Amino acid sequence: MGTQRIGNKRLVVGAHYGLRDWLAQRVTAVVIAVFTLVLIVELLAPGPLDFARWQGLFAQQWMKLLTFVTVLAVVYHVWVGMRDIWMDYVKPVWVRLLLQIGTIFWLLACAGWALQVLWRA
Repeated sequence: MGTQRIGNKRLVVGAHYGLRDWLAQRVTAVVIAVFTLVLIVELLAPGPLDFARWQGLFAQQWMKLLTFVTVLAVVYHVWVGMRDIWMDYVKPVWVRLLLQIGTIFWLLACAGWALQVLWRA
């Protein structure tokens, strides 16, 4: 039998995320890079690098928003990578499912913690 075919195209089975995941990894990496550049510019700016300066930077709404968007980008970037690792290397379905659920809970907890840290009173 071999590979099933529908018309002249091979039947694709499995995850088949392909281009979407490749693009998601690149877009999230760009967001992370932009955030990193903003921090580097802040580090290289003249003046003392003290708590008051960091507090002033992160008190601004644009920086809180950029930071949280970056946290979300990191969460999605990690999810895509870890999901692929679990799918490629963990063969028992129940173990893979538990690892994926654990990963999702951990990433959501990290994002929630970041949200609380950024916007606490």
